Amino acid sequence: MTSPPSSPSGSSAGASTGRNSARETVVAMLASPELARVLALASIGTAVLAFALQRTIGIAGLLGVLTVLVVLAIAAFIARRGMVDWQGILPVSLLTFLGWAAISVVWSQYQWSTLGSLIYLGMFTVLGIVVALSRDTIQIVRSYGDVLRVVLAASIVLEIFAGVLIDAPIGFLGIDGNLDLFGPVQGLMGSRNEFGLLGVVGVVTFGTELRTRSVPRILGIVSLALAGLSVALSRSPVVFGVFLIVAVAVGALYFLRRVRPDRRRFWQFSLLAVALIGAAIAWLARGRVVELLNASGALSYRLDIWQRIEALINLRPLEGWGWIGRWRADVQPFIGLANPSGTVPSGALNAYLDVWFQLGLIGVVIFVGMLSLAFVRSWLLAGRQRSIVFAWPALVLVALLTSALAESTLLTQWAWLTFVLCCVKAARELSWRSALEKQRPER
Repeated sequence: MTSPPSSPSGSSAGASTGRNSARETVVAMLASPELARVLALASIGTAVLAFALQRTIGIAGLLGVLTVLVVLAIAAFIARRGMVDWQGILPVSLLTFLGWAAISVVWSQYQWSTLGSLIYLGMFTVLGIVVALSRDTIQIVRSYGDVLRVVLAASIVLEIFAGVLIDAPIGFLGIDGNLDLFGPVQGLMGSRNEFGLLGVVGVVTFGTELRTRSVPRILGIVSLALAGLSVALSRSPVVFGVFLIVAVAVGALYFLRRVRPDRRRFWQFSLLAVALIGAAIAWLARGRVVELLNASGALSYRLDIWQRIEALINLRPLEGWGWIGRWRADVQPFIGLANPSGTVPSGALNAYLDVWFQLGLIGVVIFVGMLSLAFVRSWLLAGRQRSIVFAWPALVLVALLTSALAESTLLTQWAWLTFVLCCVKAARELSWRSALEKQRPER
């Protein structure tokens, strides 16, 4: 006997069940903790290695990697939205700054470059937000620890290869091969200042891992030594200054965390007063400070750039020339800012002045407000929370905000992603809107 033909409705139901099963499998994969961890590592690693990736696979290859990561990150976040403790609250200050940067395309003198730079900035912003909302602070610290261990170790290995084994620079990676002279070295970051700053963040990260016992003790000690070596070999006066300020911040936090809660506010304001007095003294004695840090050459170079930028700022003081992020060597007015050797710097070597140049006085006010809110929230959390892991965002922000006085690194790539991550984390834990919601009487 021949079996009766299967009914169309049965085939349709089977196909529908198959599609539902496949969709559930994809959603489960996107929502898995393993994928969240891999995405965090890939996002941070790509941001940190953006310079090296651009030099090896080109800007098109880097943008392709970032595009894939952004699509995966958004898809994973949508799949995990029910598991994320989030009520749609993002820092208003961050959104305001991004909005003003986006609006600047209207009056920009280089609109297509502004549009491309905004997309580039937006990619790192999205990755930072997704990582912040998908991972706990300790998980983020571990991700940074894993990435920085690999990057700093690989940088030292390449410096040994260039400076000792072949005694020649590796031009396409920007490595000068000065290790035999004990620096300065650039590693995979393209400049000694960025390499040294990454080392400072590494010191904070590896120290946090040691204190939280999240890695074996020997691994933590070796990692801490590697980060310290990176800071030393950078031979950067800017990095040495940042390292000293971070060390002072560590001491201040250590003290605050041991003060009775009812006395903590008094000591917070006392430390703020001491910090302001210290900053004023440092400014008045800036000549001596520059001499101690052996930074006269670096300062002279920066003063020359700042004086030339000042003339352009005065032409558009309120709204700026338009967002660009890293300066473009083929776009006016940056072509006219080339140094005597004909090279256009990558930025104004001062993030605050760079924002004023690109986004005007309005932009720099928004920028400073955004940084201040993120830092104050992170600092308060670091002082009041029991877990030492909450000190990591505050200390990392100290490093980034201090380095911004002499570098524009904060405005792009790994430094911007790290800032966004710390900003979102602080806003989630200490948001004025959440506090208002809690105080609102129930109906």
